[in-house]
Amino acid sequence: MIQRLALLAALLAAPLPARTLMRASSPATVPQEDLVKVAIDTSAGRIIVALDRAHAPLTVANFLRYVDTHRYDGQSFYRAMRYDHGGGLVQAGVRSDIRLLYPPVAHEPTSKTGIHNVKGTLAMARLNPGSARSDFFVLASDTPSFDAGGEGGDADGYAAFGHVVEGMDVVEKILHAPVSATKGAGVMKGQMLSPVIRIVKAGRLK
Repeated sequence: MIQRLALLAALLAAPLPARTLMRASSPATVPQEDLVKVAIDTSAGRIIVALDRAHAPLTVANFLRYVDTHRYDGQSFYRAMRYDHGGGLVQAGVRSDIRLLYPPVAHEPTSKTGIHNVKGTLAMARLNPGSARSDFFVLASDTPSFDAGGEGGDADGYAAFGHVVEGMDVVEKILHAPVSATKGAGVMKGQMLSPVIRIVKAGRLK
């Protein structure tokens, strides 16, 4: 119960406001024109992600809005949440200026999209369904409790919308980067990267 509460409380972190990937997140079953590739260049290396706009159109459009307006540039991966049993997630988003945030995006649950929260998945961080803005996380291990109605999770789950196609070694590097023993409040204490991993640039790939 403590771990479940920690996961649920931890996953918005926006103080401003391995199995094979399942059907909707596999490039083998999604038309190439519906997979949008984005390169996230960080101070730890490059992560390339494929966004599934065929199955999660609203969430992908929201993420691309931040990418296309360069609002992720200069921001950071600021959090590494490590699971007791291994794995975990890394989290990033716009934290420098609340004026850079767009309105929240409608929630697209995994029960609707068919994209599951497995290793390499990108999903939106949020407090309540429909409150996600810029913050997103990348899973370093399968986390079925994040799916809608997943055991140990909640009914709505977290909106998954893509997956890493290159750079999981960078995700692992961020996950195991140094954290501060004092920064962060509540369940976030001990999870804040120190120093943060800077996002140099995020942009679409042709």
